[in-house]
Amino acid sequence: MNLSRISLVGGVAASTVLLLAGTASAHVSVQPQGEAAKGGYATVNFKVPNERDDASTVKLEVNFPTDHPLASVSPQPVAGWKIAVTKSKLAEPLDVHGKKINEAVSKVTWTADGKGIEPGFFQQFPLSVGQLPEDADQLVFKALQTYSNKEVVRWIEEPTEGGEEPESPAPVLALTAPAADAHGAAADEKSGETEKAKETTASSDDSSSSNSDSTARVLGIVGIVVGIAGVGFGVLAGRRRNA
Repeated sequence: MNLSRISLVGGVAASTVLLLAGTASAHVSVQPQGEAAKGGYATVNFKVPNERDDASTVKLEVNFPTDHPLASVSPQPVAGWKIAVTKSKLAEPLDVHGKKINEAVSKVTWTADGKGIEPGFFQQFPLSVGQLPEDADQLVFKALQTYSNKEVVRWIEEPTEGGEEPESPAPVLALTAPAADAHGAAADEKSGETEKAKETTASSDDSSSSNSDSTARVLGIVGIVVGIAGVGFGVLAGRRRNA
């Protein structure tokens, strides 16, 4: 086999790998803007690519996990799309900042009122969500993508333990370590550091005041001594002139 044939085969193989990789990764996914920390709030984007050449995506349904319900879900308006938020009763109420929550968002639906996502394009759908669970490493959102030709693609398969991506994977939001905020332990630590700093400053001020007082006393005594010496010198000088 000559070099030209080897190059041709290698090029075809590389193109096939890229094509397969692109096909495998072109699915509905979710990513946070910044981090999605356990116990906190986050803004996330559901990214929806159009995988069809002859149809547009006209609807997206995102189902929220029932094992870790989210009490607060606020969608950001998206031009050309109508948004519907569905809530459901909870089997057990949530305690959020001391308040009992009896229902949570179970689904958010975006429906195009225009052309939708045309072939060759993608769209992002932002949501503000929280309070994120503290006892989970990820949240799985099952999504349904509907095309203008009535085809429905179900992105509902959860990741496996082996780490292999399923054929129609559900969007997975990875959660990071808890963030230190004004309500956390880090705030208490900062408060303690602030108090220590205040105490140190106060101690330094007291020390400075004490040093200043001591210096003033020493200068005052020196002044008195100098004054007495001056008076004595004047008296002595007067007596000499009289003599």
